[in-house]
Amino acid sequence: MKLKTKIKIIGAIALFSVLSARTLVAQVGKPFIHDPSTIVECEGKYYTFGTGGGGLISEDGWTWNGGAVRPGGGAAPDAIKIGDRYLIVYGATGGGLAGAHNGRILTMWNKTLDPKSPDFKYSEAVVVTSSDGVEDNDAIDPGLLLDPTDGRLWLSYGTYFGFIRLVELDPKTGMRVEGNKPLNIAIDCEATDLMYQDGWYYLLGTHGTCCDGPNSTYNIVVGRSRKVTGPYLDNMGRGMLKGGGKMVLAAGERLIGPGHFGRIVVGDGVQKMSCHYEADLDRSGSSVLGIRPLLWKNGWPVAGDNFKEGTYEIESERRGYALELAVDFVRMPGGMRFHRNNDEPVKPVPSQELADVAKTWPSGNIGVRIGDYMFRPHQKWTITAVPDAGGYPGGPYYKIVIAGTDRALAATADAEVITVPSFTGAPEQLWRIDQFTDGTYRIMPKIVPNSNEHLALVSAGDSTPTLSEYDANSDNSKWNFKAH
Repeated sequence: MKLKTKIKIIGAIALFSVLSARTLVAQVGKPFIHDPSTIVECEGKYYTFGTGGGGLISEDGWTWNGGAVRPGGGAAPDAIKIGDRYLIVYGATGGGLAGAHNGRILTMWNKTLDPKSPDFKYSEAVVVTSSDGVEDNDAIDPGLLLDPTDGRLWLSYGTYFGFIRLVELDPKTGMRVEGNKPLNIAIDCEATDLMYQDGWYYLLGTHGTCCDGPNSTYNIVVGRSRKVTGPYLDNMGRGMLKGGGKMVLAAGERLIGPGHFGRIVVGDGVQKMSCHYEADLDRSGSSVLGIRPLLWKNGWPVAGDNFKEGTYEIESERRGYALELAVDFVRMPGGMRFHRNNDEPVKPVPSQELADVAKTWPSGNIGVRIGDYMFRPHQKWTITAVPDAGGYPGGPYYKIVIAGTDRALAATADAEVITVPSFTGAPEQLWRIDQFTDGTYRIMPKIVPNSNEHLALVSAGDSTPTLSEYDANSDNSKWNFKAH
């Protein structure tokens, strides 16, 4: 985190409808933050902390507002839950402030992150590592990893001023393991974070320039190693100690300068990544929190794209058939023509339109099935975000209707799926759409009436959709959205 300039939050948030008209790539509410920590859940709420001492709170992981409390000021914190406590780490001084690189990194504990709780009290902060302003390291921008293989706790830190370093902390005290010496693991990046996946350790670093709004060149890169201590190499075998790093996320869709990676493991097969964008051009160029899918391709993490509203074929990964209304098939004019005169004028055949078939559909509830996709009206679904319906980490709830109509997909008390004549906003008509790490999607109703189970849309057979527990290892639980 080179020189951190004072971030001024500018203006009011754009209306939800304006945001939903684009891609819903950043969070809603007032998600203004710089250098966010990894998002952690505490007592049903989500928290992230930023430079300066404050932070954001969310009831659902989608709408974020201020209110998180972190003493000590400083910059670029990280957070992690260990047992029944929360460990917070942050950098003090350093970062090139007033030309100084004599940084300190401190840790502190709390039983809860809810500032309204009677148990809310931070322990006294303790210094775990530092830099003297002369050595080739700047002790700032800390990132934490609790190794799932052996329970050891690691801290990476540093900026472009020298090396990124790694030290070991005691997971019981949050203090430096006695006698542990820093290891150099990377250069040419900052704001690092570590994660473990399938036998590999991944070092995520933020590359480029920060703190210059829409002119910031921040992007997120990665290398991996079989050992937490490195060496970390990118996809071309370049060491991160030599400036290597495979791209994970760069600027796009009017969001400039992603940095400060954090991973959120939502559940089997679903992961999200958090970051900040140095400038959201649709929100006065402010620095905002972003959450998006985290995908894995050939053993490498890559940022997925947040779901885009639109009209789609909803395709089952099981066999490639499409979700459709269970209505009679209406034939298009023509059919097979033998003995065609190949010299006759060629002209396009018009597509079947809603008006051609809607009068044949029942007026009440209509079931759904899975069938061969023919780009017919009963197979086209329009998916749009529902304002004020809440959300989940990285997305809002959506309505799913037959294109050109208000006929909405809904969950039933029998754990089945039907379409109802009109969308009312009832919770069983609201749908959560998460991307699996392989790029396919999970589709879940907000609720199943008269049930506390969290069920997903699955293919019970080639032609039978239903609601059931999802299995991230089964193509029955996976769907694709195709625009035609």
